[in-house]
Amino acid sequence: MLDELTRIVVAGAGLAAVRAAGQLRRRGYAGSLVVLGAEARAPYDRPPLSKAVLAGRRDDTALRFDPRALDVDLHLGEQVTGLDLGRRVVRTLRGEIGFDGLLVATGAAPVRLPGDGEQLTLRTADDALALRDRLRPGARVLVVGASWIGAEVATAALARGCAVTCLEAGPAPLAGALGADVGASFLPWWSGVDLRLGVSVAAVQDGGVLLTDGSAVAADVVVTATGVRPDTGWMTGSGLDLDRGVAVDEHLRASSGGVVVPGVVAAGDVAARWSPRARARVRVEHWEDAGSAGTTAAGTLLGAPGDPLPVHDPVPYFWSDQFGAKLQYVGAHGAADRPVEAPEDGRPGRTVTWLDPAGAVTAVLTVDRPRDAAAARSVVAERRELATQPT
Repeated sequence: MLDELTRIVVAGAGLAAVRAAGQLRRRGYAGSLVVLGAEARAPYDRPPLSKAVLAGRRDDTALRFDPRALDVDLHLGEQVTGLDLGRRVVRTLRGEIGFDGLLVATGAAPVRLPGDGEQLTLRTADDALALRDRLRPGARVLVVGASWIGAEVATAALARGCAVTCLEAGPAPLAGALGADVGASFLPWWSGVDLRLGVSVAAVQDGGVLLTDGSAVAADVVVTATGVRPDTGWMTGSGLDLDRGVAVDEHLRASSGGVVVPGVVAAGDVAARWSPRARARVRVEHWEDAGSAGTTAAGTLLGAPGDPLPVHDPVPYFWSDQFGAKLQYVGAHGAADRPVEAPEDGRPGRTVTWLDPAGAVTAVLTVDRPRDAAAARSVVAERRELATQPT
């Protein structure tokens, strides 16, 4: 494919796009390389937004990316609006751009609640700076969703002297990610927050939110932290297979009608990839996955016919800094898997391991135990059995 490509377009300018651009040049691609970013900012890192930026320790989280050195035609503030596979054209608000190769890396957008009241989300750098400006001492901050992001927002708001309320539809914080039992074990961390469980929001209105039971909760700032959806709307009608994202195989190749579309790949939060390990289609919204996917996508685009293509199927990894602790989660557990708490051994922190019905390890959660998290990668990858059962 290397000799056949004269212009590669990357739709999106996040981590996956940056990693792909660098890899393309390192692999010898010398043709035109266009990167389209919807935001006016140069590519930046997202994980610090809910951590260092909200805490006031950083303003700039720019990625190491030099478009001049890489000979990248970087278009900032250029929103993609459509895709014509037949003509091999990407549409933007400024016109059309043809391509031989296309990487779809447009990421995801936060879920927003119904209602006309002001609600803030945390996805972009501008979001983080705007929210930080509102986290003032005494401000009544209402967080909808005791999720990973919700916990980090609550942490920052408490540290800045706000009065924090969190509304969670589930039975415990992080219940959607970790299950009700494990989530409930974190309840003591939320002691400084007015945490209300089993509560659903009907609408955001001026001065707070309306709940589904008809009552209202007042707030000066409403932050919605109930998840994201892949940004696929601009591809509607293009013919690409969409399945909770752009459906791609383990090589990150996109398809149309189940048939691989030559020269079109997707990576990052927008990609719903086939995982041979999980034997299912997965969409992983984590920094590490996006970075390695960008590298794989570049290799797939440049792969020669008949040569083995790179496979993207890493063990998922995610971390969160909340309430003074670092949580690290490795793997992915299913509904039938059971969590097992490691016995006390005198060390600070804790480790929870999920076992499938056959006793194999599918996921590990650690709290302030980075060595356990590092060791968990090979354990999960090999689906080993838990070596030591708790007493």
